[in-house]
Amino acid sequence: MRALIVYESMFGNTEEVATAVARGLADRLEVELREVSEAPSPITEFLDLIVVGGPTHALSMSKPATRADAIRQGAEHGHEEVGLREWLAGLPRGPHSEMVATFDTRAEQVKHLPGSAAKKASRLVDRLGYELIGRESFYVNDISGPLELGELGRAEAWGRHLAMEMALRLVGETSPHRAAHRAAHRS
Repeated sequence: MRALIVYESMFGNTEEVATAVARGLADRLEVELREVSEAPSPITEFLDLIVVGGPTHALSMSKPATRADAIRQGAEHGHEEVGLREWLAGLPRGPHSEMVATFDTRAEQVKHLPGSAAKKASRLVDRLGYELIGRESFYVNDISGPLELGELGRAEAWGRHLAMEMALRLVGETSPHRAAHRAAHRS
């Protein structure tokens, strides 16, 4: 089974989470980790799982203006012109055989507010015809971090959980489209 993790990171926290999720997935899946500006679009390789993650900016996914603001606040990672929102907008509508999970990083102080990058990304991938199998938020102490204590362990455990979920779903191959897609890529 193959997975692609595409992440956007401005202060490095989301990259750390993506790397931890990759470690968890690697127990059962072959994993490729890509920063969003280097991620393939469109996706031409067969994948079983796509995991997308980014920082929450203004209760949603980042935009060029919020990325520029993060750079003004000292962000050293990421690219002002390309974020997760733009990458997802470049993917074709489905149906798709790949399953998707979304995650975000957000400030612990806004933990109970309703908006998040993961929530917005999950809505977008649903509209594109992907099946969502997971959504999670990981917390930072402040806008620039660091991550809250224990979040990397939680991210790795979430990756293991996603890998197990993928294994269980693939055993059944319940989707005729997915089974046909897998068979076409095997030949």
